[in-house]
Amino acid sequence: MPGCPKLVEIGRRQFLRGGAAAAVGAAAAGAVGQEARAAQGAARVEYPSTRLANIADLKIDEPVAVAYPDADAPGVLLKLGKPVTGGVGPDGDIVGFSTVCPHKGFPLHYTARDRAFDCPGHYSRFDAENGGQQILGQATQNLPQYILQVDDQGDIHAQGVDELLYGRLSNVL
Repeated sequence: MPGCPKLVEIGRRQFLRGGAAAAVGAAAAGAVGQEARAAQGAARVEYPSTRLANIADLKIDEPVAVAYPDADAPGVLLKLGKPVTGGVGPDGDIVGFSTVCPHKGFPLHYTARDRAFDCPGHYSRFDAENGGQQILGQATQNLPQYILQVDDQGDIHAQGVDELLYGRLSNVL
């Protein structure tokens, strides 16, 4: 049976030389990547600190519509009634999330019974009690959660977002 005319026979030494060259190339690419990440961190844009609401505005399991970090980024604040991941306030139960699905950008709706955000597009679900962790569906990242602070007057301020918002190269324009 005739062999493939394009088949090349290589010996052990040639194979090891090729492997060593590939390892050196990978190490060089990693070093360039580290320099690029360091440069990117140096040019990082600061998030604006934005007042979103007051604790008095919130009721358990009733989302309050907000926009952060800008008017083109819809989201909600929630009071969940028990301490949760990323929660702030006296009870550690106030969280905020983007309401745009990180998979394809569909608008999410909150289901109080399950304490989850649901996407009508491809049926992704995100857990509001566990930092927006994906429960189900085709999304490849968790739901972006706001980094919140509460001041002495009970005002809730967003300080940043823990994941990249859908459709953006940066969360701050």
